[in-house]
Amino acid sequence: MSDHTHDSELLSNALRYFLDYIRFDTAADPKSDSNPSTPKILVLAAKIAEDLRELGLEADVDEFGYLYSSIPATAEARYTLGLIAHMDTSPDFSGADVRARRIRYDGGDIILNEERAGFLSGSEEPIVLSPEVFPQLAEDLGRDIIVTDGHSLLGADNKAGVAEIMSLARYLTTHPELAHGEIKIAFTPDEEIGRGADHFDVARFGADFAYTVDGGSRGEIEWENFNAAGAKVTIKGRNVHPGAAKNKMINACLLAAEFIARFPEHETPQHTENREGFYHLNELSGDVELCELEYIIRDFELESFEQRKAFMESEVSRLNDKYGKGRCQVEIKDQYFNMKEKVRPYPFLIEYAKEAMLSVDVEPQDVPIRGGTDGARLSYMGLPCPNLFTGGENFHGRFEYLSVSTMEKACETLLALVPKFI
Repeated sequence: MSDHTHDSELLSNALRYFLDYIRFDTAADPKSDSNPSTPKILVLAAKIAEDLRELGLEADVDEFGYLYSSIPATAEARYTLGLIAHMDTSPDFSGADVRARRIRYDGGDIILNEERAGFLSGSEEPIVLSPEVFPQLAEDLGRDIIVTDGHSLLGADNKAGVAEIMSLARYLTTHPELAHGEIKIAFTPDEEIGRGADHFDVARFGADFAYTVDGGSRGEIEWENFNAAGAKVTIKGRNVHPGAAKNKMINACLLAAEFIARFPEHETPQHTENREGFYHLNELSGDVELCELEYIIRDFELESFEQRKAFMESEVSRLNDKYGKGRCQVEIKDQYFNMKEKVRPYPFLIEYAKEAMLSVDVEPQDVPIRGGTDGARLSYMGLPCPNLFTGGENFHGRFEYLSVSTMEKACETLLALVPKFI
């Protein structure tokens, strides 16, 4: 079988799985206390399990919505390799009724909703995917991409990763002549709301090392990520009729504005990149009597991460000193930590991934994750777990798209990676 033949087989299967799985709305629900956060994730898990069983593989979905499977070994291996992707999509934008189309990108703007009747009749404004805003489109000039109609996210994060692992599973089960060790597979729920590793059973999974297949652009290998915390700030006011409020009213909204203004102006997501940390005011609600602010805190270095948390606590204390004890409270919870401390002792994990990429003409790119993956937490649970690219771009919104050629390279990279653990 020629290289071109197996490349085409890997890609065609990955695309088939991908276009099937994005039909399922699996948006995680951050307000839910259940596990998984929504039963919709279980519906997709059941479908994937069925697809695995059709390949002759065992597949089990546990009570928390985690799907575990494995591909039997065809050769003895030094280590048992694991591959992981998450089934849920971001709650930041609708994942329902995904209308995907494959187009050849020949440059310029793409009007995502041009085929919708509302736009054609003039009742809807054009939704434009523009290279001026998203310059990475240039990497796919003359190539195929998959886009939405602008009314949903695509779901490449992370159904592209799920589909690529499934394509590998199909290829290896239909080509038993290829030598590889046992490969453990897991598909997880609720990664997008920071709970993807909450009930992951590392012992049951049974891998020595793993990779999450949850990255973006071609060649990305990620083994550094933010240290992350969430902070909830509660500000209590005193509401009095405004006509008689002098020296009595304490307006929680104004105290919230004062609190917000104390943070460094340029240490926000829209002003930072690469390894720069930030504070992000994610949600604000309230009135004169009570205001609640939801922040996330991010930093690559543990020392400056701790300094950021201490700064927030000091600003809470400052408000209390000024307006009275107990007026302002903060609850800070660590969410995950930089995986590099747990991956760095096993440099071969990075070397193998880079060698696999180079063997399929992909230039490896060491990229720090400005976010987190299941792998960040799993690395602290005894399963060192770098992250590999999938081909998705512009995650969590209407402008998300998938590079078809990069999906193909992701599949090829996985196929080239698995023999390295023999």
